[in-house]
Amino acid sequence: MGTNGTTCSGTMKATSNGVFQGDDPLHYALPLLILQICIVLLLTRVLAFLLRPLRQPRVIAEIVGGILLGPSALGKSSKFLNTVFPAKSLTVLDTLANLGLIFFLFLVGLELDPKSLKRTGKKALSIALAGITFPFILGIGTSFVLRSSIADGVSKAPFLVFMGVALSITAFPVLARILAEIKLLTTDIGKIALSAAAVNDVAAWILLALAVALSGDGNSPLTSLWVFLAGSGFVLFCIYAVQPGIKWIAKRCPEGEPVKEQYVCYTLGIVLAASFVTDLIGIHALFGAFVIGVIFPKEGNFANSLVEKVEDLVSGLFLPLYFVSSGLKTDVATIQGAQSWGLLVLVIFTACFGKIVGTVGVSLYCKVPLDESLALGFLMNTKGLVELIVLNIGKDRGVLNDQVFAIMVLMAIFTTFMTTPLVLAVYKPGKSTTKGTFKNQTVEETNQSNKPLRLMFCFHSIMNIPTIVNLIEASRGTNRKESLSVYAMHLMELSERSSAILMAHKVRKNGLPFWNKDKPGTSSSDMVVVAFEAFRRLSRVSVRPMTAISAISTIHEDICRSAERKSVGMVILPFHKHVRLDRTWETTRNDYRWINKKVMDESPCSVAILVDRGLGGTTRVASSDFSLAITVLFFGGNDDREALAFAVRMAEHPGITLNVVRFIPSEEFKPDNVKLEITEDQVGSCSGETRLTDIEAITELKAKIKEQESSRSDSDTESQIVYEERIVKCQEGVCEAIKEYSRSNLFLVGKSPDGSVASGLDVLRSDTPELGPVGNLLTSSESVSTVASVLVVQQYVARCDSHVVGVLKNVTEEELPVKDTESP
Repeated sequence: MGTNGTTCSGTMKATSNGVFQGDDPLHYALPLLILQICIVLLLTRVLAFLLRPLRQPRVIAEIVGGILLGPSALGKSSKFLNTVFPAKSLTVLDTLANLGLIFFLFLVGLELDPKSLKRTGKKALSIALAGITFPFILGIGTSFVLRSSIADGVSKAPFLVFMGVALSITAFPVLARILAEIKLLTTDIGKIALSAAAVNDVAAWILLALAVALSGDGNSPLTSLWVFLAGSGFVLFCIYAVQPGIKWIAKRCPEGEPVKEQYVCYTLGIVLAASFVTDLIGIHALFGAFVIGVIFPKEGNFANSLVEKVEDLVSGLFLPLYFVSSGLKTDVATIQGAQSWGLLVLVIFTACFGKIVGTVGVSLYCKVPLDESLALGFLMNTKGLVELIVLNIGKDRGVLNDQVFAIMVLMAIFTTFMTTPLVLAVYKPGKSTTKGTFKNQTVEETNQSNKPLRLMFCFHSIMNIPTIVNLIEASRGTNRKESLSVYAMHLMELSERSSAILMAHKVRKNGLPFWNKDKPGTSSSDMVVVAFEAFRRLSRVSVRPMTAISAISTIHEDICRSAERKSVGMVILPFHKHVRLDRTWETTRNDYRWINKKVMDESPCSVAILVDRGLGGTTRVASSDFSLAITVLFFGGNDDREALAFAVRMAEHPGITLNVVRFIPSEEFKPDNVKLEITEDQVGSCSGETRLTDIEAITELKAKIKEQESSRSDSDTESQIVYEERIVKCQEGVCEAIKEYSRSNLFLVGKSPDGSVASGLDVLRSDTPELGPVGNLLTSSESVSTVASVLVVQQYVARCDSHVVGVLKNVTEEELPVKDTESP
């Protein structure tokens, strides 16, 4: 039964005088509304937590929560319903819920970029049209069955259109969230699904506007025509009159400056005014907000700031109220008897059949593989919030009765719930990645095979860029004939905020992490474009920006999967702390440390952590003026050899001086001084095989030095490698030797050095075991006084129990408009 239609027994005052003066707060509007909001938030958040292992979007929890609070479950108790959701309070609840929905539809409009629709490929456009047309036709056919059985007496034309729209909708915001959860957001299949859903969304809103116009109370067909024409005139007025004003406001909000409060108020006022006009016309207040969001300029600081200010309150607080308002109208008990349940099965089958078959058929015609076609079919079948909006409008307009409304709500829940499991069942993206282990998984192997070196630099913000650029310059090996390929991966956290979806749109549009390549000079991040583009213009260097968008808990899977697919020799990660002006350490974010640890555990190649103290300055230095002093502290072991191999590669740059210091224990060396607190197997056992390999590496280094000395001309005296052996008696001797090189710009050390000298190091700080004993020694100002950056290297060692990580990279990449010498 629909509780909203109950006549209010009386008006409610806003606030009470309190229980001590004899007032019951639940008989007053404000305290009752507060209680309702608290119950809604608690229930929906608990359900979202319970559904998280099933990887369901939060909208499912909110819809189910609304139904549980309605007459289908808890609302069966008249005492609960009359106490918590009395009929006279529903007007206030509905008004607040619809006000939140107005601003949410404004945010949804912000996520839709009309310019991207123009760039929609023929493949996505064909899939979108098929995904609308076929289910719309089946929806009309289903409406005849429903109208002849349980929906007798409703207006024919509006009911046909509402049913067609309800079955043909793809919920764009929900689809984007599902794609992000299963790491398909920025893959090819994700791009097609999002593009098709965007076209579908716009078409669905147009059809819904038509359905609302037809469902008016006017008996004359001219009334519907006037409503439709007035709505079209409103859209044109917004495009040609309102949009220039909004663009003028956006231009007055430059990048890097806070947005003025008056501009935010103006914009929100425009949204409310547009909603009033569309409600006045007779369409619905939601359409006005949606249109303003669509025409809103997407580029620049203003849109992002506005989203950040509005979305948390709207999405977190007001939107769940709308689901409760909808749930109070949903009574599953109205579905009784074989006929009603049979109609529910028919509606679900028709909705799934129309979307899936239409999408899969056109996808196969467009030569999309079968597994991807099936995945697209299931993804395009996603319902959710937009579906619920359509159904509620139909219910309020009297087009849908209680029984049809309940059937359609259950259909929306079922189709959305099944999306994620079915996509993961039919589409196994992990199979398409590199089969077996790729070659050259370490820098040492790459050097020995004389193959191009592939590096992946990960960064969280623009702060990391100068050091990355200088390290790329140092690594490019100017004396080599083969090229260096670099992948610069921007790590972006995916949150529950809708701005995360807006961020994904920018990535999909530009193919770059956070800059706009179409309008250079408009933001502070253009220096990154200039730096990377400059490197791409250098011979034998390919720099390719990439973006990973994932939850912090799973972003390491994106890194590892991308490294495997790109056959990377080493992944270089930023340290989770940064240096303050007083040269002390400050934690950037502790979650970054766990990312580094997981990548070290699961990476298919070598990994290095860069402890940055301003390597090479804060800006990129020209190649002719580039100069770095690099020191390798060699104790022995796989990790130390990998650090040495990377340093030798760097030493081929004419502006780099390399010092290799090998520590050898004397006969009097006392390893009794061990005070090591690090427990993550940093110091391995120095086997005989490892010793032989270390000796071979040192022998090759000495031969290289002799070859360099013999071939050096008078005009080429800058590039040099200096090798020194230090015989130490105790750990103090190690510290004294390191202090002699404290003026170096960069130290390269192994994470897990072998041998008795390394085991004798006294490491007082153990909160960062991922740096190993030597890395901790260099980053601790107590033992060794140095301001040099440190690169802690872990060499990849194949394990018998190695497993495939992740599902598929949630990564997008696109080359800058400069031709590569070699395609990675």
